[in-house]
Amino acid sequence: MNDNAKALLEGGPQDLPQRIVPVPSPGSDVKIEIRNGYEHFRATSRQADTPEGSLPVYEWWERTEMPS
Repeated sequence: MNDNAKALLEGGPQDLPQRIVPVPSPGSDVKIEIRNGYEHFRATSRQADTPEGSLPVYEWWERTEMPS
């Protein structure tokens, strides 16, 4: 993991704990665990100005449930 790589998350649940998150490697999907499942975000070609500088934008694309 590149400790400096971060992304801005768009879409998905309104109650995500954070919208600026570390990414495993640039361009990799981001998976956030929340409410007994995972929210999945994919890289876009866009950048956004944030308090932490210009970051790549990742858009929500699906949710998967954890096995019970």
